Amino acid sequence: MSWLEPHWDRVTPVSCLLFPLSLVFRACVALRRAAYRTGLVAAQQLPVPVVVVGNIAAGGTGKTPAVLWLATFLRERGYTPGIVSRGYGGIHRAPHRVAPESDPLAFGDEPVLLARRSGCEVWVGSDRAAAARSLLAGQPACNVLISDDGLQHYRLGRDAEICLIDGARGLGNGWMHPAGPLREPPSRLATVEAIVINEGRAQATRFEGALRLPVAPPQFGMTLDGAEFQNVLNRQLRVGAGYFRGRRLHAVAGIGNPGRFFRHLQDLGLDFVAHPFPDHHPFRPSDIAYAEADAIVMTEKDAVKCEAFAGEMHWVLPVDARIDARFGDLVLKGIRRG
Repeated sequence: MSWLEPHWDRVTPVSCLLFPLSLVFRACVALRRAAYRTGLVAAQQLPVPVVVVGNIAAGGTGKTPAVLWLATFLRERGYTPGIVSRGYGGIHRAPHRVAPESDPLAFGDEPVLLARRSGCEVWVGSDRAAAARSLLAGQPACNVLISDDGLQHYRLGRDAEICLIDGARGLGNGWMHPAGPLREPPSRLATVEAIVINEGRAQATRFEGALRLPVAPPQFGMTLDGAEFQNVLNRQLRVGAGYFRGRRLHAVAGIGNPGRFFRHLQDLGLDFVAHPFPDHHPFRPSDIAYAEADAIVMTEKDAVKCEAFAGEMHWVLPVDARIDARFGDLVLKGIRRG
């Protein structure tokens, strides 16, 4: 579907041609949601609160950093969170536990990154409710679950829903698949507990007013901070951006929005050759080998897949989300209410 993405930012002849199909998709989505809301299809309720972090627009919105931020926030307040994910890009459909050393090609790059960074029990499975039950059986101390990218997985009951939006791209042309980037209509935002806008609220003003939601949920800005690079082979070897100035630098990004990573590097004052790849790209050695390069930098999500064949010139830039603590307090209210 990557060839369609340029037609999702605005209305084009291609998106207009696909618009009738988007109406069919929208009707199917509405029927499915209605089936769960009316109880025709039962959601699986768990014995612990569930917080869903997801989005309604395809592409990277910063869900993984947001999940990591939320897991840390909850742990610092005495909770023992666990994380469930579909494990996109992996091979496992049945529930499986993800360890920090797990193979990202088998379990998915994001779950492995979450297992390494969160300090939480992480399970994957196409049925997130089943994965959650397996997690709770193996970790009885877990008293709150975070579902990564589970906004449309209605089979898993939830106590709070958080929707991430890319502050630069917004909701694109506002149309649903395949004519636009949306998995659900914009009106879906009225039903979530909070909207988190990546790259700050200031850059989201161009679409906020166009939503016309009957109920406006609280909105919070999120930024991604990171200025210290780690060597992929030796994470104890760390350098600042100044290390790369004057060197022939290449940057690799196989995430939902590679442009965000490249802008981050530009903000650090770096000059580089950009190499965007599709999200969840299964990297091979040739993908990160450039004969004229002195150094190659990449995202954390890409680094977990490249460690097996990376060299001394490969570096990773870890990032951390920054979100107003009031967002965490709002999530706590939803947990306690549930």
